[in-house]
Amino acid sequence: MGNRGAISPGDVQWMTAGSGIIHQEMPKGDHAGRMHGFQLWANLPASLKMTPPRYQEVKSTEIPEIKDDDGTHVRLVCGSFWGRKGPVDGIAADPIYIDVSVPPGRKKTLPVETTRHAFAYVFSGAGKFGNASQPLAVPTEPVGWADTAPPSEADNRSLVLFDRGDEVTVQAGEDGVRFLLVSGKPLEEPVAWYGPIVMNTQEQLREAFNDLDRGTFLKSGLKPDPKSS
Repeated sequence: MGNRGAISPGDVQWMTAGSGIIHQEMPKGDHAGRMHGFQLWANLPASLKMTPPRYQEVKSTEIPEIKDDDGTHVRLVCGSFWGRKGPVDGIAADPIYIDVSVPPGRKKTLPVETTRHAFAYVFSGAGKFGNASQPLAVPTEPVGWADTAPPSEADNRSLVLFDRGDEVTVQAGEDGVRFLLVSGKPLEEPVAWYGPIVMNTQEQLREAFNDLDRGTFLKSGLKPDPKSS
């Protein structure tokens, strides 16, 4: 009943759950078992909550890679950016999903439409972000009870939220910085969420879990992506 995007490792699987998908994934790393893997869940509007399921698989070689003159490198997964378009499409929230690498010591400004909400997730190196909401960076790993002051620099495994604006600026640290920059159009609808299911009301949520218990949760077959067949 939402969209889910994953990158693992370098490939992309994007799923629209809609009227029901039950799935299992077994990702593999490199020869040493290392990998970066991300999952992003995007809520569907009420009118599409029970849409037929859909699945898209995109190989790493199909993802456009753009390199700017200053060495900034962008992999474009979804949406339009710098005059290019990503391979994942048909997502209700119309997200822009990019993987950005900024070289050490460089300062980079990236455009973001004012009608969108945006966040960055740092997964390598560190950097200082401008135009960010408070707190500047929220570590996604456990921190000590006394670490109450927000850090001035977003390092590995930090999430940065942004206010409304038309650009995001980052000053890369001495090792550079790599992060996901994701933006989407807000639905501005009520959310009722528990576990893997997202609906608009508590009544709808209870009904969905009752369907799951009765074995009637899956209401239509999976529509395969023609590109992956």
